[in-house]
Amino acid sequence: MILGLTLLYVGAALFINGIWLLGKISNQEVSIINVLVGLLSFIIAMHLIFKDPSNSIEISAGAFTLLFSITYLWVGANQWLKSDGKGLGWFCLFVSITAAVIGVHSISSYAESFKLWNTANWFAWSLLWLCFFYLLALVKPIQRLVATYTIFCAIFTGWIPGVMILLGVISA
Repeated sequence: MILGLTLLYVGAALFINGIWLLGKISNQEVSIINVLVGLLSFIIAMHLIFKDPSNSIEISAGAFTLLFSITYLWVGANQWLKSDGKGLGWFCLFVSITAAVIGVHSISSYAESFKLWNTANWFAWSLLWLCFFYLLALVKPIQRLVATYTIFCAIFTGWIPGVMILLGVISA
């Protein structure tokens, strides 16, 4: 259920960020969802990491969740500080590479459909964070493309699966 909760709100943050990248939401307003989702996912990550120090699977899940919670908190902070986002862009490259490694590692567990979906998610997020790197750190003119892909990821890697897990339609 924690995964469903996390995915639902990550989907919301990605959706709002995609709309923001299309220029439909102000910088100040987009910071609110990023800070809230960043804090929520940070709390979830800390719970996973510290609730059972002997459970390496949950510690890994918490560590990987932190990559995304830091991203959302950083986006929110950038809006308040009026930063250019280049540092965040470089962090996004780090997240992208890490997500790609996790995706490759996940390929070995195709036994069930959720694992296949989870693997696809890691690759989708790897590409998305790589796009953020190109947009923010390298200042490439791909904002509309990144916005559209962000909304796609919001719906298909966060929102829909989050709701399905929370409703018990699929189990994680």
